[in-house]
Amino acid sequence: MRINFNPIFRLQRLATFAVLLFFGGAFLSQCASIGTPTGGPRDTLPPVVVAVTPELNATNFRGDRIYLAFNEYVQLKDQQKEIYTSPAMRKKPTVSLRGRGVSVEIEPDSLDENTTYAIEFGSAVADNNESNPLSGLRYVFSTGPTIDSLVMSGYTEDSEKADSLGRTFVYFFEADSIETPRDYDSTMFKYKPSKIARSQRNGIFIAQNLKPVRYRVYAYYDSNDNQSYEPSIDKVGFLDSVYNPTEMPDFAIWYDSVRRYPSADPQLYLRMFTDVSFSRQNLQQATRPEQHKVMLHFGAARPQIDSLVIDGIPSDRIIQEPTTVGRDTIALWLNVPSADLPDTLRGSITYLQHDSLRVLRPVTEPLTLSWRLVETREQERERERQEREREKAEAEGREWTPPAQSTKFKIVAPTGKTEVNPEQDLELEFQTPLSHFDSTAVRLLSWSDKKDTLRERLHFIPDSLSPRKWRVRSRWLAEREYKLFFPQGSLADIAGEKNDSTTINLSVADITKFATLKLKVIPRVPTAEYIIQFLNSSNKVERELLHIGEGEHTINYIPAGDMRMRIVEDLNANGKWDSGNLVERRQSERAEFYKNENEEETFTTKTGWEFEFTLDMARLFAPVTMEQLIERLDKREAARLEKEAERRREEALKKSQEGHNHSSSSGGMGLGGGMSGMGGLGGMMGGGSGGSRQTISSSGMR
Repeated sequence: MRINFNPIFRLQRLATFAVLLFFGGAFLSQCASIGTPTGGPRDTLPPVVVAVTPELNATNFRGDRIYLAFNEYVQLKDQQKEIYTSPAMRKKPTVSLRGRGVSVEIEPDSLDENTTYAIEFGSAVADNNESNPLSGLRYVFSTGPTIDSLVMSGYTEDSEKADSLGRTFVYFFEADSIETPRDYDSTMFKYKPSKIARSQRNGIFIAQNLKPVRYRVYAYYDSNDNQSYEPSIDKVGFLDSVYNPTEMPDFAIWYDSVRRYPSADPQLYLRMFTDVSFSRQNLQQATRPEQHKVMLHFGAARPQIDSLVIDGIPSDRIIQEPTTVGRDTIALWLNVPSADLPDTLRGSITYLQHDSLRVLRPVTEPLTLSWRLVETREQERERERQEREREKAEAEGREWTPPAQSTKFKIVAPTGKTEVNPEQDLELEFQTPLSHFDSTAVRLLSWSDKKDTLRERLHFIPDSLSPRKWRVRSRWLAEREYKLFFPQGSLADIAGEKNDSTTINLSVADITKFATLKLKVIPRVPTAEYIIQFLNSSNKVERELLHIGEGEHTINYIPAGDMRMRIVEDLNANGKWDSGNLVERRQSERAEFYKNENEEETFTTKTGWEFEFTLDMARLFAPVTMEQLIERLDKREAARLEKEAERRREEALKKSQEGHNHSSSSGGMGLGGGMSGMGGLGGMMGGGSGGSRQTISSSGMR
């Protein structure tokens, strides 16, 4: 069921309902277990809280221990990443198992006066037998005479992907207790939040036990599960305004019985990004994974290297290849014969490094780069066999010729039979950079049903970034088949390895087997540019178009199936999505999914069909209202549930065809299943993912 919350609804009432459900759920679960035959349906219910000491929402708390008793033995899982307190205590409490319950020990001097605390267990508590987690369990108490009792909800989203980002911590700072951020926002580094919430995997969070004050709201994705924001590593988000829960509109809340946690319509909306401006520039690691390859790993993007010296290797023989978009990881390829490369190379690098005051200053660091050939068992046996043959030949006075070695030269892509998009060049990728390329020896042959064979003209274009990649440009006709032939020795890499004769079979994509999209782009301003990505049902990017401006654009060779169109507002026209900056309070570039007039994101392309879309960017990138966001999330949830239902129908059909007729109960919780013994807000919510609504106001439930 869905419940409408009035922002001034008091959590004491919620807690009463939650405690009643603790005991009611325990009674129901125990009654239901009577008469269950051995070998019956698998237990899918989480444990139920049957007693709490001290009582929930205790005031004037002065104790040092809390105990939660359950209807069965439980276990604790992933305490470090699941359990936290709101606000953070000066010393994290110790949580342990004791009998059929969980004991929480609190250091007396770790609590502040007149403060409402919540111990959030996340999904750490689970039953001992089937590991069914009790999601959303929380214990609330106050060291003062009252309990803070207001609630707000929100949604955290990956700004680049325009999709949910779950498991984020949301920090609430009392606006009147901190400096107002202006040119430099140090809130996340200088202050401790007065309240903490955490979003579920669908990106929704429900912040409880708030005060009737103005809050500044920040969030971060805890990628390392250390419950601490790490700049340049964790994604972060912030809201430009302040928010008072007493001034917020009502919102709906319900228990999602499929995911098994509470969900809600959001009141707040945070777009998350990685603030790379906080990355400290330094050389984190220099390795030599291959004889001819060195890897440099820097702490921040776009390092400025003033000098790079490797003893015994001329500078023009060191080939640089950035392997990441920000160039914070660089491969160095050593274009010298293998015999001239010792196991250990030494040298130095001079680059700009951040000092303790975050000022870039030149620094020179030594390089020691070691590599050792590690033979496989097969290589070792073959080497020993050849040594025995050589020794035998020498003993018999015969000349011994070592067998020809198979080449290590590899063409990484394409391999096998490859389909070419005739509107694009064919991309070639080699395992190592080339030192020799006899392009005149390479042949591109084509033929048709008439069996006529033609030698096609072709042109090789080196990639502007990678020395291992080339593009092949030619005429590509759908009615013809192609063979790209590299004669033996026409290619050689920096290790001196030459290619065996290699043939790559090519066919041209038939345009009638794809869809065609015609886009009419109406930018917000005439000079604006956009990045347009087409994502399939698995969220894989099928096509990406850069620098798309005003006018009409035709995109051929779009695969048939369910698609979504993600659009990035490329404000600086650099052909990529740009992150934000927390300390400068600059939000990231926006990414939005195309939505039709019915606010539907997914469209279905069909083979041989042509589809027309009008992209009114002023509409797509208009400020997002909460009503629009709620509608968008509801549609995504409905599509997800339908996909999940279809998956289960297919599984049931497959089992039926295999002759395994099981009841639906044996397959786990169904789409409309309920729950029992839920703590916190979830404790009073039964039902499925949607359903009828009930309204809660300051005067109670109706």
